[in-house]
Amino acid sequence: MAFEKTLPKKSENVSEWYNAIILQAELAEYGPAKGTMIIRPYGYAIWEEIQKNLDADFKKRGVENAYFPLFIPESMINKEKHHIEGFSPELAVVTIGGGEELTEKLIVRPTSETIIGTSFSRWVKSWRDLPMILNQWANVVRWEKRTYLFMRTTEFLWQEGHTAHATHEDAVDTEVWAMNAYESLFRNFFALPGYRGIKSRGETFAGAEETISYETLMPEGKALQSATSHDLGQNFAKVFDITFQNKKREKEFVWQTSWGLSTRTIGALILAHGDDKGLRLPPKLAPFQVVIIPVRLDDDIIKECVFLKEKLVLAGIRVKFDDKDETLGFKINKWEMKGAPLRLEVGKRELESGTFKSVRRDNGKENSINKKSLVKDTKKILDDIQDNMFEEAEKFLKENTYKVNNFNDFKKIMETTRGFLEVSWCENSDCEEKIKQETKATTRCKIEGNNSGECIYCGKPSKSKWYFAQAY
Repeated sequence: MAFEKTLPKKSENVSEWYNAIILQAELAEYGPAKGTMIIRPYGYAIWEEIQKNLDADFKKRGVENAYFPLFIPESMINKEKHHIEGFSPELAVVTIGGGEELTEKLIVRPTSETIIGTSFSRWVKSWRDLPMILNQWANVVRWEKRTYLFMRTTEFLWQEGHTAHATHEDAVDTEVWAMNAYESLFRNFFALPGYRGIKSRGETFAGAEETISYETLMPEGKALQSATSHDLGQNFAKVFDITFQNKKREKEFVWQTSWGLSTRTIGALILAHGDDKGLRLPPKLAPFQVVIIPVRLDDDIIKECVFLKEKLVLAGIRVKFDDKDETLGFKINKWEMKGAPLRLEVGKRELESGTFKSVRRDNGKENSINKKSLVKDTKKILDDIQDNMFEEAEKFLKENTYKVNNFNDFKKIMETTRGFLEVSWCENSDCEEKIKQETKATTRCKIEGNNSGECIYCGKPSKSKWYFAQAY
């Protein structure tokens, strides 16, 4: 079995540990084509929980799901040249179909602004058609040179929301709402605090007026852009002629947004919470919140395990009864490695006493759960695990966020602990590029508020402070 292999220690080599745990926990494996990934059922179950909870938030807002083609004609892509410049090195292009050379090349979608913009131009005619708020759960292809399971693969899964509005105010409201939904998901389900804010001009999504991102902190002090939301202004509307007749019967261009989150977030979940023993999954995203392990496969014990499972499942808890013919120790190690939040052990002693030993994966603490209060006690422990994992991640974030006032300190931190650096920056792209060249650190997002000061690099007056960090 995969989990019998020796797992490298995360504390000694994060990269080796990360690849090994994905394979051994049966989350995913490499696909036959270079850079591709097969997401196995245990890994896909996490994605399903992400989908379920985020989609519920979307539908409360009136978002409708749709699906658009994977192949986009080259002429359509080329209409928005500034946008496609940002993706051109990563494009996959189809030149042959059905054994014949195509008269027009087809681009395998890297993102869908162009094809959705073209559709909006047909569907939007009047102010009565607005707002149009669509989302698709899909796959996209970006030809990555260096691949990393979940974090960076040639093909990955995501959701991409696209909207059209009658006013810029409505568009900005949607841009902010989408980021609120992402932030809520990360904090309440991923147990991952982070920083959110506007990206610099140089880091803004190609073709957008503004990008808001949610930045989380990974091991070794590196930042991960975990979700983004974009104000597209009227840029795509003008290119694709997305117009509507307003209430005064005047022709106007719509205002647009787009926003997305991908399977990269599963990589963040693994990196942020895992330890030397393997995965540690927050209960709200774990495929199985409780794993029931029989001490022996006796008929009475099995019957009790089935009863406990059914009672917990009826209460809405995701449960796995591991009735495989394996030793108790083997099963315990397996589910510790796979990160199941709570383990219940059932043997003859438990049958007689009516109390069961439970073990938390987050901190290893043991608890006794009475059969009469099984559901109540289990839910309480799962809530405590979720809260504790968030508190641990928040402590890590705070301890690795530094206020820096001079560039020498900036460089020293980037050479050692890394982390988020809160600094004044003049917003000049030359300073941004030089900082990146000298430290490999990039702007992550702007810090809200009146934060005037002197630029960390050039010393000129700055109007605001920014988070810098090295990117994952």
